[in-house]
Amino acid sequence: MKDYIKIARLDHWIKNAFIIPGIAVAILLLDESQRSANVFYMIIGFLATCFIASANYVINEWLDAEFDKFHPTKKYRPVVGGNVKFKFVLIEYLIFAALGILLSLCINYLFLAMEIWLLVMGLIYNVKPIRSKDIIFLDVLSESVNNMIRLLLGWFIITDCVIPPVSILIGYWMAGAFLMGTKRLAEYRMINNPEVAGLYRKSFKYYTEKTLFGSSFFYALCATFCIGIFLVKYRIEYVVAMPFMFLLFAYYVMMAFNEDSAVQKPEKLYKEKKLLMIVGLVIAIFILLTLVDIPSLHSFSDPHLINL
Repeated sequence: MKDYIKIARLDHWIKNAFIIPGIAVAILLLDESQRSANVFYMIIGFLATCFIASANYVINEWLDAEFDKFHPTKKYRPVVGGNVKFKFVLIEYLIFAALGILLSLCINYLFLAMEIWLLVMGLIYNVKPIRSKDIIFLDVLSESVNNMIRLLLGWFIITDCVIPPVSILIGYWMAGAFLMGTKRLAEYRMINNPEVAGLYRKSFKYYTEKTLFGSSFFYALCATFCIGIFLVKYRIEYVVAMPFMFLLFAYYVMMAFNEDSAVQKPEKLYKEKKLLMIVGLVIAIFILLTLVDIPSLHSFSDPHLINL
């Protein structure tokens, strides 16, 4: 039984904290007539997302077994060792998917639609004939869509009458692509053998260390640009926080060059003290700028020329 629990990756549930910014943005942008901050819905929504994510992890583990045997650490996974049976994996997948869908029904139809979308993305990413994880660049872009879906899940926990700004959606998607791109870069460097890397992940046959770094840099630029648009448009004070956000992106990509980098295992990033300090600093600055107005900054968002 413990092997079936293990392939559900319950320790990865922490990644679903990415729905919290969606909740925060909805509370900040919407007035009282448009939102309903219900703690019970937040808990139910988080659990529903965790169950859907575990459903995706289950099929990922099963369908990746023939490739994971070429990975230095993933070759010890239960499915690779032949310790699980397909019929029980399928039952486990259906149970997690059903639990996620049933809990989603408690919130609203838009939240349910997002959970179904998250479930479908797991199939697109893992299952042939599409199996987007085998296609260069599309592997990162398709998996990081889940980041944007999580933002929408958080948003729709609070409201079902409006959608969030496109700028923050694309920015959040590209931020997820940056995280996934640096994870690929760290994996590629750890394997340190292009031929073996290609056996483990088909997209690695076409990547190089340069293209992985370059694409990650591209995703970071797209993310910060779109998030910057959102911040300047909705609260100009947030522009002060942008250099600290750039610092966070820069430090994270540098981590990808560490030996056995934690970037490969995002669920373990809580052990990276320096990273957590920077994240804490960024959060503290955003909270401060939410509470403090800086009138002198408003001239920067004025579309008219400033008279001398």
